[in-house]
Formats: sequence, structure tokens, C-alpha cells
Amino acid sequence: MMRRLVAVVLSMVGIVPAALAQATADSATTQFDVAGIKVIHRPSGGDMVVANLYLLGGVRQVSWDNAGIELLLLDASERGTRTYSRERLRRTMARLGTGIVIGSEHDWTSLGIRATRATFDSTWAVFASRVMEPTLDPGEVELARQQYLLAVSQRQDNPDALAEFLADSLAYDGHPYAVPATGTAASLRKIAIADLRKYHTEQFVKSRMLLVVVGNITRDKITRLITSSLGKLPAGAYTWTLPDTLPRRKASAFGLQRDLPTNYILGRYAGPPAGTKDYYALRIATAVLGGQFFSEIRSRRNLTYAVDAPFIDRAISGGGLYVTAASPAQTVDLMRQQLAGVRTGEVSEEGLSRLIHQFLTQFFLENETNTEQADFLAKSFLFEGDIRAVGHFEEQLRSITPGDIRRVAQRWIRDVQWAYIGDVSKLPKASMERW
Repeated sequence: MMRRLVAVVLSMVGIVPAALAQATADSATTQFDVAGIKVIHRPSGGDMVVANLYLLGGVRQVSWDNAGIELLLLDASERGTRTYSRERLRRTMARLGTGIVIGSEHDWTSLGIRATRATFDSTWAVFASRVMEPTLDPGEVELARQQYLLAVSQRQDNPDALAEFLADSLAYDGHPYAVPATGTAASLRKIAIADLRKYHTEQFVKSRMLLVVVGNITRDKITRLITSSLGKLPAGAYTWTLPDTLPRRKASAFGLQRDLPTNYILGRYAGPPAGTKDYYALRIATAVLGGQFFSEIRSRRNLTYAVDAPFIDRAISGGGLYVTAASPAQTVDLMRQQLAGVRTGEVSEEGLSRLIHQFLTQFFLENETNTEQADFLAKSFLFEGDIRAVGHFEEQLRSITPGDIRRVAQRWIRDVQWAYIGDVSKLPKASMERW
């Protein structure tokens, strides 16, 4: 059975003959401080430059009452600053042909530059102004608020988004990760202009900032740009730490009635802290399990068009069990059978080595762009305190043994918290609570 698992995962990942372009530690990547802001710099060829500013802490900096405040503030900053009116800001960005993008994760909120070498300085001026001096005009903030409220309301109409929201709320109950980074309708409505201004004053401080720059740009230029802008912000007293481990509770299932062509099922379980041996082993174990799900439930039984076992890459990791199914009881039982096979099966050292090689090949192919490298470096530094991301990542994965796969499947893929969207009369509650 485990031979079939290896074959399935290899077929899903794909055989890529090219050697890993970044198989050794990257000695060119450097880490330094500028005026109290932590900086990671990876020089690269080409004309594209990516600079991501991470506001550390993510959902740990907010509560259910003001969830979404960072995204709302950063979005509102596009609508005017003390230096750039709304129209001037938009004309400037259109003339440059560059982008400033917002992102949110449970562990941080980010504002990032996407520019060329020739346009980077000018884009930085707009970027820094948005971080340092947003106008926060009440009318413009209200327009941004309505857009976020619309997005939150649309969650109810998207079964996948709703299942993810419910599963996170159940699995992380009592932990900061339960708070949605995008906020809720209630929290977004509560946030007043005074709250935004106070939050900006207290939370947009240098100790919360990590800047990752990937591209053909010099350290001297990075230093000059920071010193003349972000380096003038207050220092603050924030210290990054890994969040607490996730709570463990008995498996449970929550169903929400919806008239849908199929039923959407998503389970969440707590994983190990990033950087640990189990963290790397669980990455591979979930890939194996996902491959087995695909083979047995989709290909062989034809019970679904979508099934997966995703790995959740956060400071405290986790995993998921996802399927859409017209016959949920049969499908959930089959998923549990495949998990039992991973927990008790055996894969040869040679087979596991091939699987890990293909996993790495695909992983690095998917992380070739400057944007993806910036996120990878940020995670490496924050989760493990080590910017030598590539070599360390590969080394850890290659050290995984067949016994590690069995062990993490037994230890971590359990106590699953299930969200079910669809015909609740078909909810296999007893079966789900056996996980």
C-alpha cells in the first residue's frame, strides 16, 4: 500500500529533471538592522525588485473587537497621505507602472513593493508615505470599510470560504489564530477613525517591522531609503516570539445547513511548531495522505471532484482534511482508512528519498519568483531564526525517515475539528468524532 502512496504523490508532484537551482545555503543573503528596523536582503539578477514590509504579530496584535483593523488601515492609506493626495498617489503609481500590495497572514500583515530598479526609489516614496502618514479621511475610510464588509458578507455565499472560516474558529478556539485576519462584520463596523489613528500611533513602530528585499538593488540604497523615511518612526517595544501551541480537544463536528449540489467538508488539526523535526515530517506526511486521498476517493471510487490534505504553514503549523462529497459518510470513512494506512504502512528508504526529491523540486519551482522568495525568507527568519533558508529546508526534509512519517501521522493527524456545509441530515457526526 505504501508503494502505491509513493507512486501517487510522485504522479501529483511531477517529475522535473532539472536540478534544484538553490540546493545549497545562500551566502549572498544578508541580515542587518537599519535605524532599528530588521532587514533581510537577497540580491538577484533581473530587473524586478520586491520589498515586503512585515508588521509582525498578525492576529496576536488584535482581538475579536478590532479584527481587520490593520488591513483596513493599510487599504485606507492608498486613498491619501499627507504628502500624496488620493489623486496624486494614483497618478504617480499609474505613471510608474508599479504596484504596492497588501497581504495578511495569521502571523503578520504585509505591505509590499513590486517595481523595477529604475522605478524602485519613486515607488518607495509612496510606500513610505502610506506607512508613515496616512490621512485616514473619514469618507475614504468608510468606502474602504464597505468593501471589506462586502467581502465578509460574500463569505456566506462561498461554501469553501465559509467552511474555512468555521474550521479555523473551531480548531483554534481559545487561541489567537481563531481571530480572522480580515475581520468580521461586527469588528469592522466597530472600528472608528479614532481607533485607526490610535492603532497607527501605537502599532506602526519599528520594533514590529521586518523588511525583506529581493532583487538587483544594493544594500547602500536600502539603507539610505530606510534612514530617510521608515527609520524616523517610533521604536516601540515589540518583541517577536512564536505563539503558544494550539489547544487539543476531542474531535468534533459542526454542521451548517445549505442547499447545495454537494457537501463541503473541512477538518482542521493542530500541528507542531515551525522548525521542529515533526514540522518537516508533517509536510511530507500530508503530501502522502493527500496523494492517497486522490487515488482512492477521486480516481478509484469517483466520489468527489476535490479532495486534499493541505499542510498549514504557520508559526504553529497545522493540517487539513478537505473533500466535497455527495456521500459524506462513505467518503469520511474512506479518508480515515487512508490515514490508517499512512500510520501503519511502510515506505522504503529509496522510495521516500525519491518522493522528497520530487517534493523539493516542485517546491523550489513554485518559489522561484522574488515575491515567493521574500515570503520564504521571512518565514525562515521568524519561525526558525535562520535566514539560510534553502539549504536548511532541504537538509531537514532529506533527514526524514519512514518511521517519522508514521509517527507524525499518529501523533498529529488526530483530534480533528470538522466544519460541514450542506445537507446536515447526512452529517456523519459519529464517524467524524472518531478522528
